[in-house]
Amino acid sequence: MVEKIITLQNISLLDFLGVENQNISELSTHFPSSKIISRGNVIRIKGETKDIIRINDILNSLLDHYHKFGKVTQDNVKSYIERDTLEEVIASESVLIYGTRGFIIKPKTPNQKKLVDAIYKNDLVFALGPAGTGKTYISVALAVKALKNKEVKKIIITRPAVEAGETLGFLPGDLKEKIDPYLRPVYDALDDMIPFEKLKYYQENRIIEIAPLAYMRGRTLNDAFILLDEAQNTNPMQIKMFVTRMGPNSKVIINGDLSQIDLPKNTRSGLQEAIGILKDVKGISFIHFSSIDVIRHRIVRDIIDAYGKAAPKLNKSEKS
Repeated sequence: MVEKIITLQNISLLDFLGVENQNISELSTHFPSSKIISRGNVIRIKGETKDIIRINDILNSLLDHYHKFGKVTQDNVKSYIERDTLEEVIASESVLIYGTRGFIIKPKTPNQKKLVDAIYKNDLVFALGPAGTGKTYISVALAVKALKNKEVKKIIITRPAVEAGETLGFLPGDLKEKIDPYLRPVYDALDDMIPFEKLKYYQENRIIEIAPLAYMRGRTLNDAFILLDEAQNTNPMQIKMFVTRMGPNSKVIINGDLSQIDLPKNTRSGLQEAIGILKDVKGISFIHFSSIDVIRHRIVRDIIDAYGKAAPKLNKSEKS
């Protein structure tokens, strides 16, 4: 048994530890083989080195949370424990692919891991949730892995050409040049995963195709890994057209964030409608991402949570 002592300074013990140390009790229940004792402003941890490291990391995260918000709740403790526990599991999982600069690409959050598992078991997967959760990046990595393993013959990546507060018509160039900036996250992901010359060859020979959603009409997509990004900006007709393009030996991932719909005011989101219509269809899986999966700056998680809490009030004021 190893012991670590943490001394709390310049904090309200009630706001950090909770009533009758309920936050420490919550932490203790998840590490039954360790002892976590809180007396005054001193926390003693006894247990195996591996557990002590994890408990210490969680407590440091909770201290950061306290210094930002002035209070720690039991729900906060549960969230940080869940994040730590699932990151521990994910860390032992096999890699998806190796990046062009030698780094390992693999799921980093609980729901990224669920997305990986879901596409292995299903032919159509919806990845739903806020920006910054790695939906697009992991989807592209899965597609590249399938191509490298010769499980598919091509990758098709598409998105609706909806203007996010800007006007495409005033941008220079043809349609491809107009839409390319909106597909930049996809290009960035591919750059991380495929050497430049090989990626150029794949695109020139239509092994990897990146195009606006309108280009999918009338096609049957066989032996392909197909990714629809920003699906919240499809209308009902578009998403129905897209999901019915699937041919034999194809995998499809549909990514979307229902909190960032850029459609005209009275246009329904095809993604929102499809979720309700397809929720009971066998062979389709729905993975719901949340702020806990955000892998950008830690403040992005808090920003997403803040907007989520404000959404009901904002929607109410818009309707009135």
